[in-house]
Amino acid sequence: MAQIPKRIEKETQKLETEPPPGVQAKPDPANYRYFHIVMAGPTGTPYEGGNYKMELFLPEGYPMEPPKVRFLTKIYHPNIDKLGRICLDVLKDKWSPALQIRTVLLSIQALLSTPEPSDPLDTNVADHFIKDRAGAELQGSRSACVGLLLPDDADHASHEEHHEITLLPCEKIIINKITL
Repeated sequence: MAQIPKRIEKETQKLETEPPPGVQAKPDPANYRYFHIVMAGPTGTPYEGGNYKMELFLPEGYPMEPPKVRFLTKIYHPNIDKLGRICLDVLKDKWSPALQIRTVLLSIQALLSTPEPSDPLDTNVADHFIKDRAGAELQGSRSACVGLLLPDDADHASHEEHHEITLLPCEKIIINKITL
């Protein structure tokens, strides 16, 4: 296995000892450039109470190139598309080698706190935020609830066992195990 660059090694250690509030960032044991991220939805936002899985990859050119980050958990947000791609300036033209993984994660938390429908990645969600902010935020809070409840092994469930999810006004969610 290749030697881990000092910069990545130091950032990884700092993420383990001093993680950003509400964030778990674990390097993949098989690839030191790939991180499994779980981010709690920020307090006071429609995403509060949700846990969002993301993946972060450091390209060969890091830190001269920005990390690649995307949401794996579905989220209703104007700056995040259905594939989980994120519209965030520090991941594109505002990247600087002085920034770190921690900075990127804090910037994503800030984006969850203040969606920017005027600079959208998902125009349908942005239109919803512009025309009916309360309705869009309710939809966002529903995505937070779903992000909380799907079991880690849902992809590995047997073909006979499925989970039925019924969303109520997000304070209550019913998951029934059904057998076909």
